[in-house]
Amino acid sequence: MSLRIMHNISAMNAHRQLLISDSMLSKSLERLSSGYRVNRAADDTAGLAISQRMRAQIVGLQQASRNASQAVNLVQTAEGAMNEIHNMLTRMRELAVQAASDSVSDADRESIHQEFAQLREEIDRIASVTEYNGSKLIDGSYQGNSVSSESTAYSEPGVVKITVTGASAGTYTFVDSSTTDHLVSLGNGTVTETVDFGSAPTTGTTKVLNFSTLGIQVEVNWNYADGDLNNKTVVVSAGTGGVFQVGADNTEDNRISFSIGDLSATGSNLNLDGVSLQTRADAQSAIDAIDSAIDYVNTARGNLGAVQNRLTYTIANVNNAVENLQASESTIRDADFAEEITQFTRAQILVQAGTAMLAQANLAPQAVLHLLG
Repeated sequence: MSLRIMHNISAMNAHRQLLISDSMLSKSLERLSSGYRVNRAADDTAGLAISQRMRAQIVGLQQASRNASQAVNLVQTAEGAMNEIHNMLTRMRELAVQAASDSVSDADRESIHQEFAQLREEIDRIASVTEYNGSKLIDGSYQGNSVSSESTAYSEPGVVKITVTGASAGTYTFVDSSTTDHLVSLGNGTVTETVDFGSAPTTGTTKVLNFSTLGIQVEVNWNYADGDLNNKTVVVSAGTGGVFQVGADNTEDNRISFSIGDLSATGSNLNLDGVSLQTRADAQSAIDAIDSAIDYVNTARGNLGAVQNRLTYTIANVNNAVENLQASESTIRDADFAEEITQFTRAQILVQAGTAMLAQANLAPQAVLHLLG
């Protein structure tokens, strides 16, 4: 056994081991207090990078779920207004059927017509005020496409009004047919719809050309001589409608879009402007007009119902993805408390033992005093 005073090797070893044990104890304390196994890049460089990417994805998906929930609220708002419109249309049809019978007098029909007119105005009002977070929903503003044209395009007599409800974006051109009198085609280069005017009508009357396949309705008068309709163009611009981000990534697959048509009574969809119950004949015609309006509302409500169901499944899928990602991120970053308690207890014992052994090692050089003694 050698005794040295200048360098106490045993004490130096004990001190070094004590520092290691103390570092282990500090790390266990940090993990237990934070709940995370990875608190900084030095703990697990790759694990931290993966965890951060997962966290960004989780936060994005959680917001996407909220977006989809808000979209459901929007759809429910619009569908609720449609339900009231449907109820009023049902009442208007009841009034039309009542007025179509000669069991009521002209004075009675006038009273019935007044209620009919009030209901029509209320439908218009509901269509104009129904909104969600500042966005009008059923007044035609929430459609996917809209018509855009220069004012000079229709300056000549012939075209009175153009209404676009669902056409694809593009430019549509009227072209006179060279084979049949009073025949007009409307196409965008790939799709063409043809309407036969039949015999020449009386000048000044109005006719609606409804290209339902294209979603374009054109109202013209019969002053179309000398090529008034020839080569007239309709520019259909792609609109936004409602676009909802229901995923965390910037791809089309992570977005759901839909549009809601114009449900005002005087709009081209319900087309109840000018409908009257003041005569028996008017009331009979009104029944058909109201039936068409009810059919449109039913279709619109069905579309919204389908959208709502789709959004509901989307929310469930997104929430499931969030849950799975959180579970995966937890295995990478969260601390295993059972393991950490074990490590903490071990480090704590080693620190206590190391402190005691360092004290003993520091006493060893004192043996030299006995030799000098």
